[in-house]
Amino acid sequence: MSRTSKDTELARRLSRRNVLGVAAGATAATIIGTASAQAADRSQGHGHGHGHGHGHGHGKGKPVLPPGRLGIQLYSLRDQISTLGFAPVFAELEKYGYDEIELAGYTQGSAGPITLDRLKRLARDHGLNPIGSHVGYYDDNNPGAYTFAQNLEKVLDDAQALGLKHIGTASGPFRHGSTVDGWKRAAEDFNTYGAAARKRGMKFYQHNHAEEFSFATDQPNVRLYDVLLAETDPDLVYLEMDIYWAYCAQFRFSKRVDGTPAPLDPLRYVLKYPNRYPLFHVKDGVRDETTRDGYRMSDVGDGDIDYKTFLSKVTKRTHHGRTYHHWQAEHDNPVDSLAFARKSSEHLHSLREGRCGD
Repeated sequence: MSRTSKDTELARRLSRRNVLGVAAGATAATIIGTASAQAADRSQGHGHGHGHGHGHGHGKGKPVLPPGRLGIQLYSLRDQISTLGFAPVFAELEKYGYDEIELAGYTQGSAGPITLDRLKRLARDHGLNPIGSHVGYYDDNNPGAYTFAQNLEKVLDDAQALGLKHIGTASGPFRHGSTVDGWKRAAEDFNTYGAAARKRGMKFYQHNHAEEFSFATDQPNVRLYDVLLAETDPDLVYLEMDIYWAYCAQFRFSKRVDGTPAPLDPLRYVLKYPNRYPLFHVKDGVRDETTRDGYRMSDVGDGDIDYKTFLSKVTKRTHHGRTYHHWQAEHDNPVDSLAFARKSSEHLHSLREGRCGD
């Protein structure tokens, strides 16, 4: 489902989250073969599991990843879901040691239709807690669009049917423009959605890309993300920091348009407002200053983002840090999405706190 936006680059990024039913990038036979090879590898003691005697990580020291809090954004696995359906994918995620899933649509593409009740039961059968879901913010040219702005109650009905505790959007707050007033209006929208979600026992959240940290077009000394934080009610509107995109924003937007410094530290936002960040996207990247974003996306563990430090500081220095936050692995376009899921779990489970208390 397409999304309307004047910013074509932003629209391209945001529209990707609305459905999972896309053409698969690999054949079912290839996927099954990969899964079988991974299963054989696990049988030799290299895998992870839910309390079945498989060790998480290596070496001494306390794991930085809290138990029961590792999830994965299912957009990363859209090719397998479209080809095989949810059940075989959930079975693999269970083997890899995942605890949670974040949805990005409730369809299976060519794998056939599925009811919300069946989807919920499949997740629970494999020990996976559906923790949240991404839905479009708006499509003002389509009154029937499955978005918060056009069909709020339907969106919340479905989230409630799935037992979700969080329901959010990966769309940027650009509905009313890139001015301070435009973002204040978007904040009013979000407060409305948050109030409606709260009545149903859920938290509404917004997931960032890099552009949220850019500056207002009418007040170039004002960072738009700061407007969002200031104008949304912290009891109604929560945030899911995509750590990769936040570091891309650090590369792109640490100076104002006039060249004056505007330091941006993603970790500082979290430590300052820890209760506003129940969810995170754990996405990695190789530093490359020749690119627009300063990073090239990679599998978790293959990049340069210091997740040992990031997770350790968040969980140790925020109230209820080891139980409040949820960590969702993600890669927008992995070469092999099953391998990505397995490697990400192995890497994050292997991280141990440093001797200096990183």
